[in-house]
This record gives sequence, structure tokens and C-alpha cells, in this order.
Amino acid sequence: MLLVKTLRSSTFRLALIAIAAFGLIVAAIMAYVYFGTIAFVRSRVGDAGDHGGFTAMIELAMVAVALLLLVLAGLAAVLVTRRTVGRIEEINATSRAIMLSGLDRRIPLRGSHDEWDRVAENLNHMLDRIETLMGEVKQVSDNVAHDLRTPLTRMRGRLEKAYHAPRTGEADAALIGDTIADLDAVLGMFASITRISEIETRARRSAFRALNLAEVAGEVVELYDAAAEQVATRLSLGGDREVAITGDRDLLFDAIANLVDNAIKHGRTGGQVTVTCRGAGAGGGATIAIADDGPGIPVEARDHVFKRFYRLEQSRYTPGNGLGLSLVAAVAGLHGAEIALHDNAPGLTVQLTFPATS
Repeated sequence: MLLVKTLRSSTFRLALIAIAAFGLIVAAIMAYVYFGTIAFVRSRVGDAGDHGGFTAMIELAMVAVALLLLVLAGLAAVLVTRRTVGRIEEINATSRAIMLSGLDRRIPLRGSHDEWDRVAENLNHMLDRIETLMGEVKQVSDNVAHDLRTPLTRMRGRLEKAYHAPRTGEADAALIGDTIADLDAVLGMFASITRISEIETRARRSAFRALNLAEVAGEVVELYDAAAEQVATRLSLGGDREVAITGDRDLLFDAIANLVDNAIKHGRTGGQVTVTCRGAGAGGGATIAIADDGPGIPVEARDHVFKRFYRLEQSRYTPGNGLGLSLVAAVAGLHGAEIALHDNAPGLTVQLTFPATS
């Protein structure tokens, strides 16, 4: 079966064309050698003697060489084409299996470390990435369904209760107010998703300007100072006064605000939250770090906290939708900044490092 596919493949036809071209070149060379040899012999010995035997011997040798080259070329073409077709069939078989059964199949490697193995490795890595993305999509869908079910269930319950209860102005006002609050939460969730998608598609680079990162951080600290006092948390700003970068001021403000808000909410009551901005010297660039002394984030969860709707609290009953750190990651990606999570012993330090060309 494989031999039939080999003989019918376009690769084999191309090999035959190459062999034919090579054969013409060899034939031309052999003809030149043949007639050149005959001419040389005649120029040396003239027409004396019988040259028939010598000529026949040369012709026989050339025919034998031509047949040998033809056989070897044909055999090489079949073997090379068979190997190529075999690897392509392995990829096709795996593709068919994936279409029928799912993304758990992978293209087998032969360990030859040749270009076909590299192609198979790249395709396998691509399948791994697709499988990961599909898993994330499923997880996001489950989380969205869970987060939407709670406010929608509350709204339906209140409306059903109001439908069967006597109508009063005060009860109607309370119903309308609570329903609007739940609808605002749902709409806010979709607005956050839209905004993250807009940032990830690089649609907001037109707002980039030269700015002082320390000044933006100072405004965030001033905004959240009252919220920190409510939980007896000391919120402070440190580092350099002038930290020049190029970026979107509004997006950076929102990203820093999300990190400070998380540090206050999830840090230790009566603890401390520190925002530190530093320039990278003459080479440019900048860093901003938000540190708290709370329980921190487990090491095994640090690779997941920036995914959409991911929350450490799996029951998802506490306020929030798991989009804050996704927004931070999107803003960092837009600015070419790297995010790093470090243990603050105790607590957590989130550090954004901006390149000189951000």
C-alpha cells in the first residue's frame, strides 16, 4: 500500500523529473567522453589496425555505467520518496485520529533528529498549545457560567417574590435598586472582558505618551489611602521620584490600582502595603513593585493567577470575578513589561519591569 502511494506521489514524479534531467547531463558527458576517446585514439594511431574491438569495449562499458546509474537513481528515488511519503502518512494518520477522537494524540517521533522529526516536534508543540487553550476556554466558560448564575438567580428570585407579594413603593424601590446593582455587576464583567481583549489586540497604543511612573503610582496610593485605613493597613509609596517611561497613563493607573487593591484586600489586616518605583539608570526602563505582608499566593498557583476568571478561592462566593490580574497582564503585555511574583516572606511582591523602549 505504501509502495503504491509512493509511486503515485507528486514527490516521486518530481524525483523522476530530476533523474531525467540528471540522465540527460550524464548522457551528454558520456557522449563527449566516447567521441573524444575515439578521436584521440585515431589521432594517435591513425586508421591502421582494427578499432572495432576497442570501440565495442568502450560502448559496453558506457552502457553498463548508464544502466547502473539508472538503477541506482531509480532505487534512490523510490527509497527517498517512500521515506517522505511514510512520514507524511504518519502526520495524516495522526490528524485523522485527532479529528475523530480529540487532541490527545501526537505525531510519533523516530529519534532521527532530522527535519521531519523537527516538523513533528513543532506540530506536537502546536497541538499542546491548542489543547491548553481549549482547556482554558472551557475553564473560562465554566467560570463565566458560575459567576453569572449567582446574580441572575438573585434577580429572578427577587422578581418572583415581588410578583407574588403586595406592591408597595418602598419594596419596589428596593427591588429596583438591588436588581440594578446586580445588572451593573454583570455588565461590568462583560466590560472588563471587552477591555482586556481590546488591550491584548494592541488597539490602544495610540495613547502612549512620555510620563512619570512614580507620579501615576502616587495618585493610586492617594486614591486607596482611605480604603487602606478602613482595614488598618499602612499604605506607602517609596523609591525614586522621577521614573520616566512611555505608556498609556490610564491603563497603567488601572493596572497599578488593581495590584494595590488586591494587596489591601488579600493582605493581612493591620498589615502594610508598599509601592516602590525605581528607574533603571542611564540604560532606561523602570520597575514598580507592590508588596504586602499577607498570606501570599502559593507557588503552584502563580502561573495561573493572570488567567481570566481564575480565582484562588474555588467556591467563588467572595466578591470579584478574577479579571483584575488579567487586566494587569494585558496592560503589561501592551507595554512590553515583564511580570514577576516573588515571596515577600511573609506576603507577596508583584513586580512590573518596563523595558527601555516601552
